[in-house]
Amino acid sequence: MNRRSLMGGIAASGLAASLLPGLARAQQGTAALSGPRNPLAAPWSAWKAAFLDESGRVIDKLQQGASHSESQGYGLLMAATFGDAAAFDLIHDWTERNLAIRSDALLAWRWLPSGSGRVPDRNNAADGDLFYAWGLVIRAQREQRADLLDRASAIAADLVSTCVVAAPDGSGRMLLTPAAEGFDREGGQIINPSYYMPLAMREVARATGQSALATCATDGEALMAEIAAGGLVPDWVQIGPGGTGPAEGMSGRNGYEAVRVPLFLCWSGSASHPAVARQAQAYREAETGGGLSLGQYPIVMDTDTGKVIETSADVGYGAVAALVQCAESNRSGAPIPLYRTANQPYYPATLHLMTLIAQILSVPECVPI
Repeated sequence: MNRRSLMGGIAASGLAASLLPGLARAQQGTAALSGPRNPLAAPWSAWKAAFLDESGRVIDKLQQGASHSESQGYGLLMAATFGDAAAFDLIHDWTERNLAIRSDALLAWRWLPSGSGRVPDRNNAADGDLFYAWGLVIRAQREQRADLLDRASAIAADLVSTCVVAAPDGSGRMLLTPAAEGFDREGGQIINPSYYMPLAMREVARATGQSALATCATDGEALMAEIAAGGLVPDWVQIGPGGTGPAEGMSGRNGYEAVRVPLFLCWSGSASHPAVARQAQAYREAETGGGLSLGQYPIVMDTDTGKVIETSADVGYGAVAALVQCAESNRSGAPIPLYRTANQPYYPATLHLMTLIAQILSVPECVPI
């Protein structure tokens, strides 16, 4: 389950010119992104050309050419956001045929293009299910599609029944577990903080009536605030009777998983969250400390000290860092790199496009400069 190990672009000045300032721009964002003057039309086309094949499969080449419920969920959510019915239908149809094979409404987490078993493990991944349901909700509401809302409701109900549990620390909080199976240990419950996307959880809850998802979102934000009080949010944590600590055998660093935490919080309108502030501070210190090579972005950091352990040349990680620092500082304009898919794998390229979506919808002051 630990899955991590533009061909053209869009000019920053052109993107900035297409954006309206302030709250009015944020309110109009969803309609603008799905309309004929979508400012992210070129990046979206580049993303599809690079990662979406003609069958509707979103391909992660670095992960054995696999497709995940995560990649399918991210793709469906973006297709819905951009009002791209053709891409939505391709992704939806492939996913329903190949990953919707469990006895419940959830998706198997990984599909492999070769080998005797295309789906060797039918366990789900809660974040993939969540984003997939969110994409269904967005299109269902826009087009009054009862069939899509029914499917989203079934996913939400099974997500709550299998992956939302009471925290074993006596806090009374509800936790979102990474999957239906495999993360309930003798010492406590293992959690991946980056699987929490508060905005998605609340919008899916509102549309489907599964209020436990919204409660879990609020509890998750509180949990991440507590973690951030002591350092950067790690990729994985374990919550037991004695509280929160490292998850044995899992990454305890702030890395490829946790990079999504501040992005999803900013996207959810929580730029003032302590986890965002902590991450922004670490990014600033990494950039001003003189330890980064030109064209390298911090991606793995020590949670206690913020020391950079690993860097990447993939500009998607730089995009997240730029947005997070801008959102936390309340300044205008963010040095978000130009979008491109050339030489950038699926994961950072997708984070990059999500960063641009989050900027337009939730942090309009942080226009790319």
